[in-house]
Amino acid sequence: MTQYAVTDPRTGERVSDVPTDTDEQVLEAVASAYRTFNAWGRTSSVADRAALVRRVSELHTERREALAESMNREMGKVMDDALGEVDFSAAIYAYYADHAEQFLADEPIDLLEGEGTAVIRRRPLGVILGIMPWNYPCYQVARFAGPNLTAGNTVVLKHAPQCPESAAQLAKIFSDAGFPEGAYVNIYASNEQIEQIIGDPRVQGVSLTGSERAGAAVAATAGRHLKKVVLELGGSDPFLVLGSDDMDATVDAAVAARMENTGQACNAGKRFIVTDELHDEFVSKFTAKMLGQEPAPLSSLAAAERLEGQVRSAVAAGAHLETNGERNGAWYPSGVLTGVSPDNEAFRQELFGPVAMVFRAKDEQEAIELANDTPYGLGSYVYTNDPEQAARVADQIDAGMVFVNGVGAEGVELPFGGVKRSGFGRELGRFGIEEFVNKKLIRTVS
Repeated sequence: MTQYAVTDPRTGERVSDVPTDTDEQVLEAVASAYRTFNAWGRTSSVADRAALVRRVSELHTERREALAESMNREMGKVMDDALGEVDFSAAIYAYYADHAEQFLADEPIDLLEGEGTAVIRRRPLGVILGIMPWNYPCYQVARFAGPNLTAGNTVVLKHAPQCPESAAQLAKIFSDAGFPEGAYVNIYASNEQIEQIIGDPRVQGVSLTGSERAGAAVAATAGRHLKKVVLELGGSDPFLVLGSDDMDATVDAAVAARMENTGQACNAGKRFIVTDELHDEFVSKFTAKMLGQEPAPLSSLAAAERLEGQVRSAVAAGAHLETNGERNGAWYPSGVLTGVSPDNEAFRQELFGPVAMVFRAKDEQEAIELANDTPYGLGSYVYTNDPEQAARVADQIDAGMVFVNGVGAEGVELPFGGVKRSGFGRELGRFGIEEFVNKKLIRTVS
């Protein structure tokens, strides 16, 4: 049975418990979302929905401290990071409120022959299930709920078991913003109940952000029931260092890419691939900078133990680890792994925490090959002082996103998503609102 509880990873203290919903409560959540879709989602105007979403944005700003404090308790998120996450979430809702009518406007089609007109009309699909992770409790919900509610879908939201407090706060925000009951329904459901929800004919789609294993399970269930799925899964993003006019600045960017959210981000830089002539200087400066990072807890004791096991296995298989401490509960020291060979399990694993892997490449082509030698394909980073090289390499990387000479460059207007085992579909930007709408053709002959 799934256990919903707040356990502060900084201290290990179990702060609160929340009972898992009964089967009857879960069924009523779906029924409520379905009723509201038929009464509100089908009939409300885009302008009215946009106004509600805008109010959600405003309430995030008004309640940013409380939301940040919840994330700090639930998964150890550093307060500055937590406040920034709430602000970015508010910007997502505001973005969809600003652009809703543009994104959902009718799109005429020029006829090749015949009389009359043809138009694509974007209409909501119905009830959409969202399954959200623990590492960005506000931001992930914003990516899912913002575009879907703007489009007129209703949403049933299952958050991670360790984030029941922020889940409740977010549900209250949608209620206080004026959304009708059933438009946004928070559930504390078990995995077995989620499988039943996906199979419910009243549910038209599911969006999951989480692990590769969870994504495969959800996709299999959705496939059996012919449901649309959006998956944003793990990543082992390459960070290619091919040229630099300022190695200190490049190293600062590399550390920032690795240490976002204490290294617990799907699209964090995780594999640093450096060409021969830059390798030694980069490793020296990068290692010093990584080992000088302020310690912070991972999201849970289990997360820290999992990372510790991966690193130990990597070292046992021949890798070299530079670190300045040992795990203490959920607190895990930053570190750098070198000498990770292709036959080492860590070579193709995602390390979710403050540990980086660095690889030497003899030239640009080998760097690209190393970058693509992974089952994942979420994000990637290319650092070079040669614009032609940047364009050439970016085009050859197998990933959903490539960031050239910059980290932290994501934006509410930019689509987010991956390829290969990092999932499929896109969130944010115009593409995010297109995933769960019916692009209905209306052809009028006379």
